[in-house]
Amino acid sequence: MRLTARLLSTPVTPQNLLSKNTLALLPPIPLYRRILRAHRRLPTEQRALGDHYVRDEWRKHKDVENPVHIIAFLTEWQLYAQHLEGDTWKDAKLDMSKLDKMSDDQIGQLYELMKKAKNADDDESS
Repeated sequence: MRLTARLLSTPVTPQNLLSKNTLALLPPIPLYRRILRAHRRLPTEQRALGDHYVRDEWRKHKDVENPVHIIAFLTEWQLYAQHLEGDTWKDAKLDMSKLDKMSDDQIGQLYELMKKAKNADDDESS
C-alpha cells in the first residue's frame, strides 16, 4: 500500500466530536431507567439526591410538546448518563458556554442543587 497525502492527513473534525453528533437518542423511558441504574453506583446520599432531582425534572418535562426542547432535554440527559457511567463526571467542570445559555431560573435551580449537594457532602464527612 502506497502512502499518499490523503492517507497521512488527519481529519478536520476530531473523531470524538463526530461520534457526539451522530449519537442516537434513546427513547425517554429507557433513558430514564438508564439514569436511575447509573445512580445505583453513587454513594447513598448522592443517589437519593440524584434520583429525586431526575424524577422532578422528568415530571416537569413530561408534557412538553416542542420537538426542539424534547431533543435538547433527551440529549443532555443522555450525555449525563454517559458521564455517570464513564466516571468522567468526578473531575468535570461546568462548561461556561452552557452556563451562558441558561435562563435566570435555570441558574437559580443549579445553585439550589449545588447547595443541596454541598450539604450532603458535609453531612457525609461528619
